[in-house]
Amino acid sequence: MPLYSSSLAARGEEVARGTMAFRFARPEGFAFKAGQAINLGLIDPPETDAKGDSRTFSVASAPHEDTVQVATRMRDTAFKRVLGALAIGTPVKLRGPMGNFVLPDDAAQPVVLLAGGIGITPFMSMLRHEDHTGSKRPRVLFYANRSERDAPFLFELNQLARPGTGLRMVSKITESAPAPGAWGGIADPEFLASELRGVESPIFFLAGPPGMVGALRKALGAMGAPADAIRTDEFYGY
Repeated sequence: MPLYSSSLAARGEEVARGTMAFRFARPEGFAFKAGQAINLGLIDPPETDAKGDSRTFSVASAPHEDTVQVATRMRDTAFKRVLGALAIGTPVKLRGPMGNFVLPDDAAQPVVLLAGGIGITPFMSMLRHEDHTGSKRPRVLFYANRSERDAPFLFELNQLARPGTGLRMVSKITESAPAPGAWGGIADPEFLASELRGVESPIFFLAGPPGMVGALRKALGAMGAPADAIRTDEFYGY
């Protein structure tokens, strides 16, 4: 997997409560598909821990952009503390791209995107790319969060889902901790089937914490979605 030299291009931007997005200079020759991930490596950080000096992130920016954006919940870990304090121009290493969590080549193939919280990041890359290319692919985005303040990129997503784009967003705000296995109500076969009435043979993309991905996979199975039409990307807290 290729290793590239990069640097911080813009200070962290708060995209939701406790969630920051960072942009890095795009290395020459670095190409990726919307939905793929990178490994971000800090160079000689002032502190570290047992998990080391690198982490894997989905790329939130689209392939046409001149910077590489990642977003993350800012937990109190050595890696996150150093990342949050980086000065503009600080060198980093990017390894990748990696992963097959990408949209089908057939631009007419309907897709259903199901995200919880920071699991929205690979979908930001996909939806920004689709918007840039003028795609009219049928797309439905289910997005679950505790509150609007906790929903990364919510304002931009509402703009991307404007009429005539082919994108419809179903936003679920729980205002509390999700009931076990419910995940804001989107892991409900009857609710999903109702919202997806008329969407023919879509490919399903699931991104979020492992518990949510598992609940959604079970719900999709209960509503008759074939296993080979489901793609997953699990986000672990670190």
